[in-house]
Amino acid sequence: MFGLGWAEIMVAAVVGLIVIGPKELPVVFRKIGQFVGKAKGMARDFSRAMNDAADDSGMKDAMDSMNSLQDGVRSVTDPTTKWKDFVPGSETSKLSEERAEKTKKMHDSIADKAQGRLDAVKIANEIAEIDPAPKRTVVKKPVRSKKPTKEVIAQKNMTASTKVATSKKTSNKVAPKSGKTS
Repeated sequence: MFGLGWAEIMVAAVVGLIVIGPKELPVVFRKIGQFVGKAKGMARDFSRAMNDAADDSGMKDAMDSMNSLQDGVRSVTDPTTKWKDFVPGSETSKLSEERAEKTKKMHDSIADKAQGRLDAVKIANEIAEIDPAPKRTVVKKPVRSKKPTKEVIAQKNMTASTKVATSKKTSNKVAPKSGKTS
């Protein structure tokens, strides 16, 4: 009515509740309702008085003739007359037939290609059955045992013991002290 949305009305109601208080709020709403009712009644009386004055002056007859002229103009410029000779489905049926033909051609070409692939696979399988390729003989290397042999263990121990021995020999050497003779 006044361009107020529900959000604005809710804000106004909350502000009214805070400012007026919960005790006086029903009384205020009742008075606002009475005021709006009186205003609507006055507007109704005013419009009724204006319509009565228009009837007395002959304005209603002029309005009726003006309305009939407007209806005539509307019938001339009515856009629905363009659609009276329209045959439903004429253009759309042409388009749908074209689309159906194109779709059928696509499906046929896809089916032909798929059949060609199947035929090629079938021929390849027949050739493979007639002339099998010679199989290669694969020479396998002997598998190493996971447990090391005694010789390998001895070699590892020998190299480890020689390393320990050489490190002990170098650590036993003491550099001669300078200046002292024994």
